Amino acid sequence: MTQPPPPPPNQPPNQPPQQGAFGPPEPPQDAAPQDAVPQPPGPQDAVPQAPAPEGAPPFRPPAPPPAPPEGPQLSRPTGGPMPHQAAMAEQLRKNAEAAQAQAQADQGAQPLQPSQQAPQPPQPPQGYGYPAAAPQPQPGYGYPGAPQAPHTPQPPQPQPGYGYPAAAPQPPQPQPGYGYPGAAPQQPSPYGAPGPYGQQPGYGYPGQPMTVPMQSHPPAAPAGKRRMNASMVIIVAAVAAIALIIGGGVWYSKSSGGGGHDGPTTSGGTGGTGGDDKGGVAKGSEKVPSDPGAKALFQLPMPTVAKDDSVAVDGSWLTDTAYVKSGVAEIVGYDRDKGTRLWTVKLPGPVCAASRQTNDDGRTAVVFQPKMPPKDSTAGCTQVAAIDLNAGKQLWTKTVDSGDAPIDFDNVTVSANTVAVGSTDGGAAFDIASGKVLWAPKTSDTCYDAGYGGGAKLVAVRKCGAYDAPQLHIQTIDPASGKVISEYKMATDIEYAGVVSTDPLVVAADVGDNAGDGSGISDFFSIDNKTGELRTRISAPGDEYAAECDSIDTPEACTGLTVGNDRLYVATEERDDNGDGARGNSIVAFDLATGRQTGQRADSGTDYTLFPLRMDGGNVLAYKEPPYDKGGQVVSIDGGSFKETTLLENTDSEDAREMESDMSPEYSEILYADGRMYLAATYADAGTGGDKGYLAIAFGTSG
Repeated sequence: MTQPPPPPPNQPPNQPPQQGAFGPPEPPQDAAPQDAVPQPPGPQDAVPQAPAPEGAPPFRPPAPPPAPPEGPQLSRPTGGPMPHQAAMAEQLRKNAEAAQAQAQADQGAQPLQPSQQAPQPPQPPQGYGYPAAAPQPQPGYGYPGAPQAPHTPQPPQPQPGYGYPAAAPQPPQPQPGYGYPGAAPQQPSPYGAPGPYGQQPGYGYPGQPMTVPMQSHPPAAPAGKRRMNASMVIIVAAVAAIALIIGGGVWYSKSSGGGGHDGPTTSGGTGGTGGDDKGGVAKGSEKVPSDPGAKALFQLPMPTVAKDDSVAVDGSWLTDTAYVKSGVAEIVGYDRDKGTRLWTVKLPGPVCAASRQTNDDGRTAVVFQPKMPPKDSTAGCTQVAAIDLNAGKQLWTKTVDSGDAPIDFDNVTVSANTVAVGSTDGGAAFDIASGKVLWAPKTSDTCYDAGYGGGAKLVAVRKCGAYDAPQLHIQTIDPASGKVISEYKMATDIEYAGVVSTDPLVVAADVGDNAGDGSGISDFFSIDNKTGELRTRISAPGDEYAAECDSIDTPEACTGLTVGNDRLYVATEERDDNGDGARGNSIVAFDLATGRQTGQRADSGTDYTLFPLRMDGGNVLAYKEPPYDKGGQVVSIDGGSFKETTLLENTDSEDAREMESDMSPEYSEILYADGRMYLAATYADAGTGGDKGYLAIAFGTSG
């Protein structure tokens, strides 16, 4: 509850102010009120006002005194009376008598309503003690005729000062500031802020807010115009600030998932770099040859298999000295230029799955069968092995049991020094050097790791929920411990997901089986590795884009795309640009922060088809599948300008064209480095019509 204000200092309660010192003489009881003229606000140390006695008659103030003469101004004292007080009292008495006489003459006049009153010019305020000038008083504590202020807030009005009778409301007038002739010294507001319309109300004035934002005094408004209050000043200032920000081209917004990318971006598949430390496009390591013309280096014959049979031969890798390829129940290292055998690792059964990744020591991993299966049957892919590609040897072989039977693994990858394998029975991991088990499925698990993406980071595709309503959890995990670093939960209508890149994290999925073309991709999801939040979602209709993911069993098996420079590079479907049947396509770029196309586009040219392979620094390496009468090409697409540079162009001889045409990039393994291109099959068969085909072919430039 609000307490009544205390009486003014040095004055007993319910006593009128002393005459001649702080106000005019008491008016006669029958004096009629005169039209009040707005006065400047009272001094800042005005005391609180008390209720007026009941039945107090209205009071008519004296006429304004003449303008003060020029001369030095006196500020209001804060202590006792001054020597010239007696002279002032006498002058005030005379002024009061003249005012009383004028009031008696005007008793029959009716006061104007506030709306009828003409605006009055501001009157020079008279300070206390000014010669021959009666101060314009305001109603003080206990003064007769002072109106009672309610405790409910009221609209801001110009407030009378201490000791002045109540005045009819008037439009706000220009107020003199500090230093105006005759102005009382300006004291700080009790709350440290200006009052309504820039005036400083006294303590306890009704409607005064308890807290007001600190603002400088707004300039005085012309007569008849409303001055902005403090809140309006803040709003206008904020709008002006926004206008300046927009005008300067700076605007902050939170994107869907928001955020920027962390450090270097990945190269083809699920690892590598694509940007430099300054946020630009990093230089590639592949040199432009003086002559990109290439010739066939060697061909590897297809292994012998039973008629009408087919055996998986997944896996091909490049080292500084060897081209390494899986055969039937073996892994062989070949001379990069001649194709002669350098070393062989024998296996008891065929390779079912091979990691696309190697670690810094040139080590990788495969999953294989424990024996050669009979025709048209399988022995299960239960064996996991680490292979040292530089030394040409097998490091170890492991199995993981689920109950009494070994787990049949679907996929394998490598990240740092960890080999990770996934299956419908769960995932497991091993130290790549020793084969030590890092984690394995538990019988209490309600979710399972269906597969992993490796390379720069290790990402698990974890499946949870009921069989008919599964939910995929995309988890970035610590390769050594399996501890979850971040997690993104996909919608329940997504059954499979392919890991396009692990850093930055990009996942492909067929949402609601909307792709319609068997590609396994309707949308890409750009995810923040640190927080697990979705950065953006990119729609990629199957009839427009040619990328594919075989993510049912192998999350890493995505082709026709690559990631670098915090962008996704995707091949478009072939099109007929000229209406004459000539085919062609493009590679386009999507920003992984916004999800929008960057406007960069590389065109294949007539009758060629561009197929992204991987990143080379900040550049995109792509294979150009040729028309029937030409050889294929490998081009480097500058990550900034998107200018194409030919690194290799195969011979157009008939034999070379026939070999190359058997290795379509949609289902073949393609590797390029140092002016050499290797194309390899993923299945071995007996062929048809006596043509067995080739396990792998190699082309190279001379420059």
